[in-house]
Amino acid sequence: MPPPPQEKWKTRSLDADWSEQRDLARGRGALSNASGRFEKQYAEPFDDGWGEDGDEDFKPQTLQTEAIVERPKTIITYNTSPDISFDRTINPYKGCEHGCIYCFARPNHAYRGLSPGLDFETKIFVKPSAAALLERELAKRTYKPGRIMLAGDTDIYQPLEKELKITRSILEVLARYDHPVALITKSALVTRDLDILAPMAAKGLVSVAVSFTTLDRRLARTMEPRCAAPHRRVETMRELAQAGIPVTAMTAPMIPALNEPEMEALLEAAAEAGATRAGYVLLRLPLEIAGLFTEWLEANYPDRAKRVMSLLRQMHNGNDYRSEWKVRQRGDGPYARLIEARFRNATKRLGLNSVNVSLRTDLFRPPVPKPDPKAASGQMSLFGEE
Repeated sequence: MPPPPQEKWKTRSLDADWSEQRDLARGRGALSNASGRFEKQYAEPFDDGWGEDGDEDFKPQTLQTEAIVERPKTIITYNTSPDISFDRTINPYKGCEHGCIYCFARPNHAYRGLSPGLDFETKIFVKPSAAALLERELAKRTYKPGRIMLAGDTDIYQPLEKELKITRSILEVLARYDHPVALITKSALVTRDLDILAPMAAKGLVSVAVSFTTLDRRLARTMEPRCAAPHRRVETMRELAQAGIPVTAMTAPMIPALNEPEMEALLEAAAEAGATRAGYVLLRLPLEIAGLFTEWLEANYPDRAKRVMSLLRQMHNGNDYRSEWKVRQRGDGPYARLIEARFRNATKRLGLNSVNVSLRTDLFRPPVPKPDPKAASGQMSLFGEE
């Protein structure tokens, strides 16, 4: 059937009955898998009732994670966004098995002809050549060192990393040449790489942010189904801090009337675990995320759904989301100012953000460029050395 005009990725009706979809994707974040906004044909699976009698042939199939190898030509991505504190990122994975329903990266899957819903959680693009590409880019004469944010998009320590070790290979390259790097993750798997991170931290080359959204295990299980449990994230912050690594607690996203009331408790737990800095971001609902989030919200928290969306819209001039710089991550209006004041007061009381963490760039030693095999054979390079 042809796609509904642009409404297909906007907020779903909060009066809809989502009970039939609740079990279709058990263990995942999104409840649906509608076509992306660029597709000519719109399709969305639904329960037609044939499986009600318990017939095995009609039971929903368990969704398996698929790793899709991607072979990019470069690995460092640069940005000029005025409301982001870093100018370059590396993302070894696109898509994320963690399944966080609020993930702002979900709409990117539509550019690949896939759904920002369940496809985003089950079809993961991986970049096994990342470390080799990074070493080549660091060796360029024009390269100037600066803090690389490892995971500006999807999580670098999602389950596939345990086997593929792409993130670890990137860290090995950065450590080899004393290049500064900042990491952000929701996973306890980051502690696997303490043997690399601790020596880098001793040189002032690394910091780690742990995304920390709730202390409520039920909320965490439904909102971030394949992430580390809340207490494991606290333990992860503690292990990192004890290893001498600067730790930031990112209480993001803050969802009004859902996890936002926990802000002070989250900051207290993070400070007690050894975090020295903290940040927060308001829930962002661009493009397809608005529909996916409201669908999830009504299915799991129907008693709070209308209040959550009402408060969010109050911070965005009646809209689900605004993409303007500065406003997109904080919102504005009375409720947004209240959240900001609470965060500022809590961090001041707990001693968070009292010290800046500045990573060193002066230790960087560029790799020696590998000889060009064509030059060795007497054939000149077409474009010369970069």
